[in-house]
Amino acid sequence: MEWESVIGLEIHAQLSTRSKAFSGAATRYGAEPNTQACAVDIALPGVLPVFNEQAARMAVKFGLAIGAQINHRSVFARKNYFYPDLPKGYQISQYEIPVVAKGSLTIELDGHERLIGITRAHLEEDAGKSLHEDFHGMTGIDLNRAGTPLLEIVSEPDLRSAKEAVAYMKKLHQLVVYLGICDGNMQEGSFRCDANVSVRRKGDPKFGTRAEIKNVNSFRFVEKAIEFEIERQIDLIESGKSVVQETRLYDADKDQTRSMRSKEEAMDYRYFPDPDLPPLVVDEAFVREVQATLPELPDARRARFMSQYGLNRYDAGVLTSSREMAEYYETAVRESKGDPKIVANWIAVELSGYLNLDNKDIAESPVSAKMIAGLVQRIADNTISGKIAKEVLEAMWAGEGDADAVIAKKGLKQITDTGAIEKAIDEVIAKNTAQLEQYRAGKEALFGFFVGQVMKATRGKANPQQVNELLKKKLAG
Repeated sequence: MEWESVIGLEIHAQLSTRSKAFSGAATRYGAEPNTQACAVDIALPGVLPVFNEQAARMAVKFGLAIGAQINHRSVFARKNYFYPDLPKGYQISQYEIPVVAKGSLTIELDGHERLIGITRAHLEEDAGKSLHEDFHGMTGIDLNRAGTPLLEIVSEPDLRSAKEAVAYMKKLHQLVVYLGICDGNMQEGSFRCDANVSVRRKGDPKFGTRAEIKNVNSFRFVEKAIEFEIERQIDLIESGKSVVQETRLYDADKDQTRSMRSKEEAMDYRYFPDPDLPPLVVDEAFVREVQATLPELPDARRARFMSQYGLNRYDAGVLTSSREMAEYYETAVRESKGDPKIVANWIAVELSGYLNLDNKDIAESPVSAKMIAGLVQRIADNTISGKIAKEVLEAMWAGEGDADAVIAKKGLKQITDTGAIEKAIDEVIAKNTAQLEQYRAGKEALFGFFVGQVMKATRGKANPQQVNELLKKKLAG
């Protein structure tokens, strides 16, 4: 019988606040260990937490973006467990009443769209970090992350494959970065995932026993970890064994998951309302205030780019992949006053090729939107051909100036003088009399040969359209 996987993701997005969730300590990444942990973070006796309002704004902003229910009254709870990097012996989180409930996100995979439910998004604080590698026989504890605000986004078990899980995770990553509530830096742990995976026979309404894969921080590893876990569980069941509910870790070196500990249930954490924190209350005025700060969201922007600029779905998707990319494109269109489709091609194909090669983001591009606009203008006014424009872009990327500077420095201005082009054509025909006879005898494929020879003779600077028109007349005799 065929098997079906059932997957739900818990995404931890670190909120981009300057201070922590319940203290004034900084959240800057990369500081020396334990230099950004204050008395509240390390749980000295007598200290009291004070909630960071910016974290609430960011949570509400996310909730509005996914069409979720915003709970006007939510409660902070203590999640009790004991681990060396958790000084209080509990984590402040939200349990029964989260700030965001019941939303959804549309993903697209292989040309098909699916609506994925989001159960909840709740606020909580991060724990510290245990360091095992640099200490022989001991564990180091860095409490810089302790108290950093997180938004935990819990999906419904609606995902049915590793690829769907990655598509959902990428869409969520794009959204939180677009909203400006998370920097999305997975290497620094700002956006990480726990994947709950189970399998069942197709058609069976009941879920199988799930395993949770903890703290996966790359899209590729999420896909590989889930694929391995699906196969592991199927193999267990088909061999007559049972899947154990447990927490597992993904080992990227061995490309496998391994058991970490038995999976806790909610009752194991002994949740109860935090007596040091009042309920979080957000009224309608607060929600309206946050609503006013929402940017144009990725799906809406992509649809607008398709209708307003006539772009295809793929190019519109590339150009709205980030707010910076979308703004770069619209600036280039505005500055060039040219065809939006041509501008899109130079950014989505040519410039993106350089960005990918050098592993740069659009914000790091040495070629500004204004410079791309200038390049498109020089193509439009026939100063250079599309082929020469690629050479110009290469020089611009290398830091040799804008399009006009590169064209002047390298002498790349297109030849549009009819007399000069005719002279080049006459010289090419005179040198290739055998090919001329074959062409006139009916071998029309040789036309491309003559075009190539003329372009070679003019070092690629002749206007291609003029070359084609004049060459046809000359070859016809």
